[in-house]
Amino acid sequence: MAHFIDGIIIVGFIFIMSMFLGLLGFTFGQEGLELVNGLMMVVFALLPFAYFIFFEGLWNGQTLGKKMAGVRVRMADGTPITFAAATGRNLLRVADFLPVMYFIGIISMFVNPKLQRVGDLVAGTIVTHEVRVVDRFSVAPHRVGIHPLEHLVGELRNMTDDQYGVLRRYCDRFPELPAKVQDHLTQSVWLPMADTLGVKMHHDIHPLYLAEATVMKYGRVRGLL
Repeated sequence: MAHFIDGIIIVGFIFIMSMFLGLLGFTFGQEGLELVNGLMMVVFALLPFAYFIFFEGLWNGQTLGKKMAGVRVRMADGTPITFAAATGRNLLRVADFLPVMYFIGIISMFVNPKLQRVGDLVAGTIVTHEVRVVDRFSVAPHRVGIHPLEHLVGELRNMTDDQYGVLRRYCDRFPELPAKVQDHLTQSVWLPMADTLGVKMHHDIHPLYLAEATVMKYGRVRGLL
């Protein structure tokens, strides 16, 4: 689905640029047409690569097609894709078509449990489906009064502004992170911090909600909201 949409967009770009270059060529006569033909060959060859590299590298792993299809390219560890990785995985699209009709790419995806093609394996990337968790979690409501769980987080006398900044970023980014990254950050960032602050976890309350309560209480008391 994503490739189909992106393909239509690329063809549209090529058509528009061809029309523009064609009109430009006629303006300058025979020599202009020869120059335009050369430019069009370059456009046909490079535009597909440039399209995917530009969007994936600068638009957080999504092209227009991927955005509509609800998929995103990430690094294999779940972090946002880098521009270098986007460049590498897309330049190696050529390898996927060898020897014919996307043969290598299909074989690579079948033998790899993460469905990674050659470019993904080399660049250390993976295509993920966007899992919307808005119904379960929402961005910390920093400016919506008092959090209903603030009474569970204590006085936070030992909390610092640096800890507040880290915890606020954790709360803000949590909904858009993959489940494994959510768990990793909870275990490595929030739970150790909660232990030092004296915030006790409750088995029937998700740790994120207590983190939000901590952020809101500290931020309001310190005038940081």
